[in-house]
Amino acid sequence: MAEVSKAVLVTGCSSGIGNATAAHLANKGWTVYATARRPDSISDLADRGCKTLALDVTDEESMAAAVRAVEEAEGAVGALVNNAGYSQSGAMESVCLDDLRAQFETNVFGLVRMCQLVLPGMRRQHFGRIVNLSSMGGKVVFPGGGAYHATKFAVEALSDAMRFEVRDFGVDVVIIEPGLIRTSFGEAAVGSIEKGTEDGAYADFNAAVAATTAGAYEGPMAKLGAGPEAVARTIERAISRRRPRTRYPVTASARVLLAQHALLPDRLWDAVVGTSFPRPRP
Repeated sequence: MAEVSKAVLVTGCSSGIGNATAAHLANKGWTVYATARRPDSISDLADRGCKTLALDVTDEESMAAAVRAVEEAEGAVGALVNNAGYSQSGAMESVCLDDLRAQFETNVFGLVRMCQLVLPGMRRQHFGRIVNLSSMGGKVVFPGGGAYHATKFAVEALSDAMRFEVRDFGVDVVIIEPGLIRTSFGEAAVGSIEKGTEDGAYADFNAAVAATTAGAYEGPMAKLGAGPEAVARTIERAISRRRPRTRYPVTASARVLLAQHALLPDRLWDAVVGTSFPRPRP
């Protein structure tokens, strides 16, 4: 019987969680294929033992070529870590639909297509791990975050369906739900809000959401967060265990807020978040 491939393909490795995950797994002896749209942005990972590939999760040929390269070298992708993604925020009425489509293209459709591309090889060897990066924001919604949260709710649903569908082929699907992670992620979210704060009915609200978002990553709440290495260690557990859990919340902020949200009725939750987020007013 041919040896089962456990090579790990990680998307979105230019910074943050993806970069930390690729470096951590390579340091632990895994065969890691780190990917990013621009290979020069992950040259540091090549120096740390990763194999690097170009991969843009919004481009079909780029995704197919990356998976093909791993399969030619390893026989199959043993574990796929779907990390590529970004956040944009702002009141839903003020979000440009083209920007919303682009966010779904990266955070959802690219993730699904990567799963479709690796699954035939995983099924052939009757082994595989698919790790999808969701967020505590896949279950908990904050004002001004509808666009981003919608993509993560979609990731949760797609992962739940896929977990059932592929289990008997020897493939496990795992959801990672980070809370506050100290990376440039928060800066990108704030920058996306600021594009829509100049005028309009939601100008003050969007500006307040930007300030609250920045404060969450810099203020007292940040103490309940962690660095990207915490997520990297959790991903290693998910791909190492014979029977991984279906979901892994990461950081105290995720565990606290997910538990709080589960206990509160919707209107009471609205009141709680209203202490941090002002309501848009006429």
